Amino acid sequence: MKDMSESYLVAALLSVTGGFLDAYTFVSRDGVFANAQTGNFARLAIGIANGSWEMAIRYLIPIIFFIIGVSVAIWISHRVPSNGYLHWKQYTIILEIILLMIVSWIPYGKFSNICANILISFTCAIQAESFRKVLGTPFASTMCTGNLRNATEYFNHFFVEKEKTFLQKSVQYFGIDILFVLGAVAGTFATKMFQTRATIFCCILLFVVVLLMKRNDTTDSIGNV
Repeated sequence: MKDMSESYLVAALLSVTGGFLDAYTFVSRDGVFANAQTGNFARLAIGIANGSWEMAIRYLIPIIFFIIGVSVAIWISHRVPSNGYLHWKQYTIILEIILLMIVSWIPYGKFSNICANILISFTCAIQAESFRKVLGTPFASTMCTGNLRNATEYFNHFFVEKEKTFLQKSVQYFGIDILFVLGAVAGTFATKMFQTRATIFCCILLFVVVLLMKRNDTTDSIGNV
């Protein structure tokens, strides 16, 4: 049975969404990274070193809710059954859509930005934990470092061993990172144009993901009749 959740199309849509949200929070929500917790850890450390506890707390909060988001995704995978109508991963995407719609109505402001960052970090963590493979190999839709390492590793294996499979995997990983960058570019422009409502574009992309997975479930059900 083909797992649509691991298809390249789903990975592409999720990567665009990941880049979009990272740009959205950085541009409009006090320079916080929704996905890249490494960046938030660095800023947390800088805040502590400089004695700026307000800065430290601002970057600590999304880290905490990223951890909570991963935990919730694991809980859903174990506790929410994948019935004949929806797969558990579709439930996580629907939850993402609901939360991002809420974010779109949260105005700019010191406290409200913290609330928005909490919801988006939570959302991105759920996505990162729920969708961990593309075409059977590990990947990340919410960050680039691991994908870049894998792309470079496979390219060098191809260069040494002349095996086309390595080149294909390298191109796949580079493609994911390029899509993330394109999502960040789109997120920057959309945020400047539509401000808080920009997250609605991510809701549309995620809804397409739900439909793609549903179509796959329907096809499998017909094939098993």
